[in-house]
Amino acid sequence: MSTTTTGHRPAPPPAPGLPGPADVATAAARIAPYIVRTPLLLGPASTDRGPHLLLKAEHRQLGGSFKTRGAANAVLGLHADRLVTGSSGNHGIALARIARTLGLRLTVVVAAGAAPAKVAAIRALGAETVRVGGGVAEREERAEALAESTGAAFVPSSDHCLVVAGQGTVGTELLTDAPHTQTVYVPVGGGGLLAGVCLAAASHPVRVVGVEPALTPRYARSLAAGHPVRLPPSSSVADGLRGQRPGHLTYPIIRDRVDDLIAVGEAEILAAADLLHRHGVDAEPSGAVALAGALRAGRREHAVAVVSGGNTTARLHTQHRPATAPTSATTTAAATGTTTTTATATAPATATAPATATAPATATAPATATAPATATATATAKEHTP
Repeated sequence: MSTTTTGHRPAPPPAPGLPGPADVATAAARIAPYIVRTPLLLGPASTDRGPHLLLKAEHRQLGGSFKTRGAANAVLGLHADRLVTGSSGNHGIALARIARTLGLRLTVVVAAGAAPAKVAAIRALGAETVRVGGGVAEREERAEALAESTGAAFVPSSDHCLVVAGQGTVGTELLTDAPHTQTVYVPVGGGGLLAGVCLAAASHPVRVVGVEPALTPRYARSLAAGHPVRLPPSSSVADGLRGQRPGHLTYPIIRDRVDDLIAVGEAEILAAADLLHRHGVDAEPSGAVALAGALRAGRREHAVAVVSGGNTTARLHTQHRPATAPTSATTTAAATGTTTTTATATAPATATAPATATAPATATAPATATAPATATATATAKEHTP
């Protein structure tokens, strides 16, 4: 585990070229018609933190994860008609939803270890996918090259001003709904969500704690070294948190504001996911990492753990099962070692319906955002009432 500081760190003014709190406020207004305001749920009563631990329910977000926020802000801010991204799944799903809604062309580059169900969901939403060997670093390099060669706008999954600002709305909402929060636990992959929450908490006396898989502690290693460090590809069960190095934008934001970084093992991640499922929260392993960090920290305080996503294999199969078998054309480019697959847009029509700007922070979000928990769930998580 890498620790930065033990108390609240006030953030300095944003450096030139970096997003700031004002950008998060702008993003909140811009993306309001395309997201739902997710509720805070009471944490599992079986933990010794009991009612003091709340869960920010981003698994109920449209598209199944917080990624919809950054994707929407980027697409609406860039005004491009063709997009390219690299994604392990949730960012690609989020971009594909809004691209289909707005009639835009999208290509998603995925690494060899991407979850098949997430790749299938991206295709079902009408996007083209390109698979490459290697890990996240190779994926991003290929996506950038593809965007440059085609003239498309490149929308990174984390390291982009508009994406970070959009993700920051998670922090704005939870600090508004639970202003007395003492610590917020945030899962860390590429760092877009943690950087965004750091911006939202810039003037708030709350501890911001990032939680990384122990197999890929890229931010802890980088902060200890004093500069971004690239790690080897990871096979963590938290497939959405396999980023190999901090971003150029996210690193300084996190460095200047994060209070602590916690590393959690694979067994801890799976145990937290199981605990959430039994509590009625259908989180994927990446979405359970923040809770795993909160449990490891063991602090008795008013805290919020961000459940960042709920795109489990079962949920994706249910939501994106095509009415008819889609036709597909697959070509293999020997020169690049990539495989490109284009599928017809056969996803259910519900994926194209944006939420209204007045969606309340209750369980009244559209059905696409509230898919039932898996068969392991034995309870329904109750919402927090301020």
